[in-house]
Amino acid sequence: MSPPKVWNMLELRALKEWLSNNSKRWLWVILALAACLGVYRFFILELNTPALRPEPQRRIDVPLLTPWLAPIVWDGTFDKDILNEQFQGRNITIGLTVFAIKKYVVFLKLFLETAEKYFMVGYKVNYYVFTDRPGDVPKIPLREGRKVITLVVRNYTRWQDICMHRMEMISNFSHQHFFQEVDYLACMDVDMKFSDHLGVEILSNLFGTLHPGFYGTQPKAFTYERRPRSQAYIPKGKGDFYYAGGFFGGEVQQVYEVTKACHEAMLIDKSNNIEAVWHDESHLNKYLFLHKPTKVLSPEYLWDERLLGRPAFLRKLRYVAVPKNHAKIRNK
Repeated sequence: MSPPKVWNMLELRALKEWLSNNSKRWLWVILALAACLGVYRFFILELNTPALRPEPQRRIDVPLLTPWLAPIVWDGTFDKDILNEQFQGRNITIGLTVFAIKKYVVFLKLFLETAEKYFMVGYKVNYYVFTDRPGDVPKIPLREGRKVITLVVRNYTRWQDICMHRMEMISNFSHQHFFQEVDYLACMDVDMKFSDHLGVEILSNLFGTLHPGFYGTQPKAFTYERRPRSQAYIPKGKGDFYYAGGFFGGEVQQVYEVTKACHEAMLIDKSNNIEAVWHDESHLNKYLFLHKPTKVLSPEYLWDERLLGRPAFLRKLRYVAVPKNHAKIRNK
């Protein structure tokens, strides 16, 4: 092996002169390479890599995670475009159950009209209307791939019984309709309206919605069922959140398990001559206490502005109560 070359002074001087004479040429080469790298980064990375899109601005004014690390969904915590890219390729159908029994059928027109404007826009939707008055179900224009399916059920003397039998009806119709027809199910109250985007950001294995009347309060103030004789019993000092009975859902199998368990618990209570303080909502809270939801919806997804005003933390109101006279509607 020959020894490494040792540069002499003449050679070093010649190299220095050559670099000096060609410095401008090399500068232009370097600038051209830098420009090419910049163009590459913009077109290849910025435009074609979803992960590098601007992230939603992080909220610091509201809780974002449950103690078991499930996300709490607020405006500013999700990117609607990225979520739609993920879900639209899956060709999913979302089912929505709503009970329009007795005079509650009067709320159905506004409910469906606003749902068509804001609920799961761009997706196939089956509206399952449980009613004892099928002739009063309004016919409204629907987007392509969306339909109203009327399920005729009996009414009950007391509004409390209607609430409690909702769980039974949803679980019973799961095998008749839901398992074969939809991928996800949202169970919602009819005396409400949609007022802003409500889309696939809610979808999860099992989700519940924070009750607007108890947001920001401690579990000791929650109106859980506190009597040990009831299957809905939650001891004082226990509990995570108070969930609204008017909006819960998830994958069909999970909704079936929720509603079946709540219905069976209510049957046991009935045999023991006890009725949970808030009926099906009490049993739903017991179930979600024992079986933690994988996603929790913030009060944006169920609010009553007339009773609770509009706090600053509510950037959006997506699903809101409509004015009503309970005395005239219930038990009629």
